[in-house]
Amino acid sequence: MKALRDGQVDLWLLRQPERGTALGGSLDLSELDAAELGRTSVCRTKPNGFLYTSAHIALRRLLGGYLGTPPGELTFTREPCPGCGEPHGRPALATAPSFVPDLTVTDLAGRPHRPAAAEPPLHFSLSHSTGMVLVGVALAPIGVDVEKLPNPETITTCAPAFHPAEQVELSTVAEAERRLVFGQLWTRKEAYLKALGTGLSRPLDLDYLGRDLTRRPAGWSLLDLPCGPAHSAAAAVRSATPVVATLRWLEMESLYPGGTIDLDAPAATVGATPEPVPVPG
Repeated sequence: MKALRDGQVDLWLLRQPERGTALGGSLDLSELDAAELGRTSVCRTKPNGFLYTSAHIALRRLLGGYLGTPPGELTFTREPCPGCGEPHGRPALATAPSFVPDLTVTDLAGRPHRPAAAEPPLHFSLSHSTGMVLVGVALAPIGVDVEKLPNPETITTCAPAFHPAEQVELSTVAEAERRLVFGQLWTRKEAYLKALGTGLSRPLDLDYLGRDLTRRPAGWSLLDLPCGPAHSAAAAVRSATPVVATLRWLEMESLYPGGTIDLDAPAATVGATPEPVPVPG
């Protein structure tokens, strides 16, 4: 079990082995629930099927390690969407007290009222994209996103939906840097929207997440994460003060039967200007 402190953010990256080197049958499926197993079965023949399975095993083993709970005993739910109230907001641990639906208490005058929802014991976020998995864990709402760097056609199609100031920034960078700058903007934006709980239902032009730190949303820490030359990654954490974020790489073997994850493995500290993190292999 590992206890996190307020303002501490743990980030974990996992890179899928090159084709032909991964033994997909070696992944330990015993800790997945029925829904995850069903999805795994559907995805098995798809290009990212192995990655989906790896991501969900990693998430369970990480959360189980932080909570001191067997990974297979964890159950998940969705928080209410902040926009419509329906249960399709942030993924959360179902064991949290905030998900007791009929909790009503009385105040000192004997009047019934519904108290503010208690925070879940741990917040988390999961993302995976074309060979890379990213997991974030914190005591405050968090969103993470990792994406393969886009092709020029994707940039041309998606950039007009960005905040006007972000579009200006993107238009002024050198052509050779556009993929990276777009990738950073996109992953910051999606991480932030995941942390809010709205996802992409919130218009992309409402929030500025560009290079000017003073114009970004107040009360949030946004981190660009180094993850190799082919991807971009970011994390967003609700915090009024700077967070202490660490980044570690997971070994694929930790997802096999009998595998374990060292939650205190060597890590790099990341921030607005992250230090280089060696990419395994």
